[in-house]
Amino acid sequence: MNFHRVLTAAIAGAMLLCSGLLQAAQTYKMDTAGSHAFIQFKIQHLGYSWLLGRFNTFEGEFVLDEANVQNSKVNVTIDVASVDSNHGERDKHLRGKDFFDVSQFPKATFVSTKIEKTGDKTAKITGDFTLKGVTKPVTLDAVYVGGGKDPWGGYRQGFEATTQLRLKDFGIDYNLGPASEVVDIYISVEGIRQ
Repeated sequence: MNFHRVLTAAIAGAMLLCSGLLQAAQTYKMDTAGSHAFIQFKIQHLGYSWLLGRFNTFEGEFVLDEANVQNSKVNVTIDVASVDSNHGERDKHLRGKDFFDVSQFPKATFVSTKIEKTGDKTAKITGDFTLKGVTKPVTLDAVYVGGGKDPWGGYRQGFEATTQLRLKDFGIDYNLGPASEVVDIYISVEGIRQ
């Protein structure tokens, strides 16, 4: 038996094993505690201006499989009562039955069902989004922002994503005018590896 061949095969096997370990799927918790994660929305007001807001309280995680992106997963739970449009009376109205009806439907959720890589740093994330008791498929256009070690000994990965939702699809039919039937969603998340 040729010692050189055995050694070469052993080294190659070890490298493949290490490569597989490095590429293994990792779970990341969204850094909401450090305010490095945001869910924001934008909708036209009467067709004259834009109303901007966000949800202050949510939690979620994602599993990132860098070698096989299609095997990655995302799930998020939003406290809908945390809606914040920078106007107390309007937020009270948004929490009521005309809009989110948070007393009956306090949570909104997103659970991914399919992830398709579309470029070096882009993907389409399709999942079931539940709001006001209605579940519909929604697709997010996601962009990888970056990842690496943080100053506290952890490891982070960051993404942003956008989508649009038609309010009537989720049982919100309050008449805001034809320019206000669709809301733009912007998401920015930084996850800490668990």
